[in-house]
Amino acid sequence: MCRVPVLRPYNPPTVPFLDVVFSDAHLLVLDKPSGLLTVPGRDPAHKDSLASRAQAEYTDALIVHRLDMDTSGLVVMALGAEVHRQLSKLFQDRQVDKSYLARVWGEPEADEGEVDLPLICDWPNRPRQKVCFESGKPSLTRWQKLDSDGKTSLLQLTPVTGRSHQLRVHMQAMGYPILGDPFYAHPDAQAAAPRLLLHAQELAFEHPVTGRALNFLCNPGLDW
Repeated sequence: MCRVPVLRPYNPPTVPFLDVVFSDAHLLVLDKPSGLLTVPGRDPAHKDSLASRAQAEYTDALIVHRLDMDTSGLVVMALGAEVHRQLSKLFQDRQVDKSYLARVWGEPEADEGEVDLPLICDWPNRPRQKVCFESGKPSLTRWQKLDSDGKTSLLQLTPVTGRSHQLRVHMQAMGYPILGDPFYAHPDAQAAAPRLLLHAQELAFEHPVTGRALNFLCNPGLDW
């Protein structure tokens, strides 16, 4: 049974302060570090975020989608309301290809597969999510095993839907929790890494203004 995490002090990394992978007159692609909120929290102590850092330099930057605080990797921001509308529609219409890397506890027998389990917020324990066949929203994740040392495995995860904590809950439901996950990993898996080993590695979409095909690849650090 997973442990409900104790609230942790918020100490987001500051080096680099803002890692810009791509920028033009219309949008930004940023590499968010683990431990940094995508948007500010309600508590004044949670004011620092990827969005506020970007807006300090790009005043018209607007968040299009989010990553969990513990997840690292690629995030797109629009520059201006019209581009925000167009990018948001691309995400809503599932016209953005996304893939993640995850280091999980154990080794799946198969080389690839999918997890099709409906998810809903676990309200008494929020922000945790849970599988619920009665009222959960349809949620689908495809996965591929990239390597394994027998104890842990590196998986490529492709979310078809975009539910909150989807990849984390689906991996836990498979029996292969993501290392370092303070919400869903059992104690051994949580202790196996100093951070959640989930990284948004790849984003591909059509530029909303120029029509150019964009494909961004951002690998995680060497601690994987």
